[in-house]
Amino acid sequence: MHILGISAYYHDAAACLVRDGEIVAAAQEERFTRKKHDAQFPLNAIDYCLAEAQIHPTQIDHIVFYDKPFLKFERLLETYLAFAPKGFASFSRSLPVWLKDKLFQKTMIAKALTMHFGKDVDWASRLLFSEHHLSHAASAFFPSPFETAAVLTMDGVGEWTTTSLAIGEKNLLTVQKEIHFPHSLGLLYSAFTYYTGFKVNSGEYKVMGLAPYGNPIYADLIKDHLIDIQEDGSFALDMSYFNYCTGMTMTSDKFHSLFGGAPRQPESPLSQRIMDLAASIQAVTEEVVIRLARGVAKSTGKRNLCLAGGVALNCVANGKLVRENIFESIWIQPASGDAGGALGAALGAYHIMLNQPRQRLAAVDGMKGAYLGPQYEDSDTAERLTRCGAVFTAHDEQTVIELTAQALAEGKAVGWHQGRMEFGPRSLGCRSILADPRSPEMQKNLNLKVKFRESFRPFAPSVLSEHAHEWFDMSHDSPYMLHVAQVTEDQRKIMTNEENALFGIEKLNVQRSGIPAVTHVDYSARVQTVHHDTNPRYHRLIARFGELTGCPVLVNTSFNVRGEPIVASPEDAFRCFMSTGLDVLVVGSAVLYKADQHPELLSDYQSEYELD
Repeated sequence: MHILGISAYYHDAAACLVRDGEIVAAAQEERFTRKKHDAQFPLNAIDYCLAEAQIHPTQIDHIVFYDKPFLKFERLLETYLAFAPKGFASFSRSLPVWLKDKLFQKTMIAKALTMHFGKDVDWASRLLFSEHHLSHAASAFFPSPFETAAVLTMDGVGEWTTTSLAIGEKNLLTVQKEIHFPHSLGLLYSAFTYYTGFKVNSGEYKVMGLAPYGNPIYADLIKDHLIDIQEDGSFALDMSYFNYCTGMTMTSDKFHSLFGGAPRQPESPLSQRIMDLAASIQAVTEEVVIRLARGVAKSTGKRNLCLAGGVALNCVANGKLVRENIFESIWIQPASGDAGGALGAALGAYHIMLNQPRQRLAAVDGMKGAYLGPQYEDSDTAERLTRCGAVFTAHDEQTVIELTAQALAEGKAVGWHQGRMEFGPRSLGCRSILADPRSPEMQKNLNLKVKFRESFRPFAPSVLSEHAHEWFDMSHDSPYMLHVAQVTEDQRKIMTNEENALFGIEKLNVQRSGIPAVTHVDYSARVQTVHHDTNPRYHRLIARFGELTGCPVLVNTSFNVRGEPIVASPEDAFRCFMSTGLDVLVVGSAVLYKADQHPELLSDYQSEYELD
């Protein structure tokens, strides 16, 4: 049985194909269209999923959309009526879009499929709709290694729900508790994302990365005025401080008065106040997450916890939650945002609606390392690179590993495009930019010359799972880069009094450990543990780098530049390589050096990127 899950029309459109309960393929539409957070109907991702499964469209038994548009419209209408006449401008602005498109999504989806695949099938008859938070919960529980678990979903908002608790038992999910809009931990965090000058729905991770440069001096102010947190983690917001129900912005004038001024203008200099605000909302978020988890453990008695929803991508909160030891085991869906809703919708339909049993998992979980996207044969890669005008040499795998490890040991920045593309927001060693973590200048150089992004942004380490405990204070695996851990004491450098007295971005220039490129200012790191069974080539590369340097750790950041999706194809990788400060590109068996490329082609790509 083949079930196609779809998320679309809001942000991060995606498709997932499940065969008899096994995840065969999943990808975000943005990777194909090259439009970041593309929300359009994911025809390219669907085509890929069908090709990977080697099936004809008529072999799809069910198509499941990840939420229910009528319930979403009900929220929009009831919210306006609750605040009327205030909010008419935002309501009137969104109403035409709903009446034209979003309200009649069953018709829209069936029409899109008919236009794309033909009229041989009555696509509307195969179309199902899941609830938003049920899709999230299913994406977390069904691929998890647990027979039974509590499932906590936290995001901005689905139809009505913003936070939910469900119990997973074998092939069933039962919702126990919900918190409803407008009270939302995700929207509270997004309000501070907006206020600190970053883009909502994409800049939240920047706030998280900025937080260690500040002090949480506003945390009590947030708890005294904005959010009422109960002992069990349930909460309510004072909506007079927010504008997202009735206006075009996230925060109100009352919010601005409370925190001392208007929102920061995007791209303007970062002040200590902005850093302190980031630290404060991060601290409050961590407190809510931990209280929710304690409440869940107390009310359910479950020993395992699954997490999903956009808030579950807050790896700092996740790391602190793990260290609290509230649960014996925690498993987090690597595509916790809306893209993962496509996966959850398909799995939920298979197990819950069709009452199909879960199969015993062959590995750690059912996500296959999140390597669920397209891959390219070496012959195809060679043809694609040749058409681009690339100068490259093909090698056997051992030579590829050796050349790449040598380049990394020499301080080169390497674009690494191998195997199946990752599903979700993290690069996990298949579409990655790699570098030597021992270099004191690497973080700044990668941010400014390769990624073209803010200098404060931290980089993540990939470490061999068998050596992780030697470098980081962690007793658990983190294969999806979703936990933050502290660098071990013996790897840290002793700070001088002058260094300890530094504030804000000044902290960035201090070398804090033997792996400074991946050590944040609070000695933390967003760790990916690399396992031979899920990514053998990447594991071998890190192992060889470790043999050369004594350090089985690499800088791993997503293979893209600011404002663009992670690369998907060899052509995407070559364009990024040519238009940035990358020194080496490795695509499958092909190894490319920047110095070998045609100067006129290099100039063209760099000019093209500047125009973009």
